[in-house]
Amino acid sequence: MSYVDGFVMPVKKSRLEDYRRLAKMAGKIWREYGALDYREWVADDAPVGKRTSFPRSVKLKDDEIVIFAYIVYKSRAQRDRINAKVMKDPRFTGMNMKTMPFDGKRMIFGGFKPLVKA
Repeated sequence: MSYVDGFVMPVKKSRLEDYRRLAKMAGKIWREYGALDYREWVADDAPVGKRTSFPRSVKLKDDEIVIFAYIVYKSRAQRDRINAKVMKDPRFTGMNMKTMPFDGKRMIFGGFKPLVKA
């Protein structure tokens, strides 16, 4: 079974197309370095829960929407090698974090090892 990086983040609704372009570029870069799959979705049915929810997890504001994404790798070792290359790629190192279409400080991310394959 594979290894997965997962992400949940808030994106300004007015910047969703900017984010889509960024995500397409990111997906291309990750795939170039060997990721098996790269997917992103925009929330369509993610209500605010009483205690926890996707919107609460990123402290969603009224003018934002939740993005859910994941990247699939063959293994944790492969993920570590790929991410090291991606982080040195000039297409990323030249980005200005202040002008990004999402708030990286409220992004949730992590790596996940397999548990069940049904």
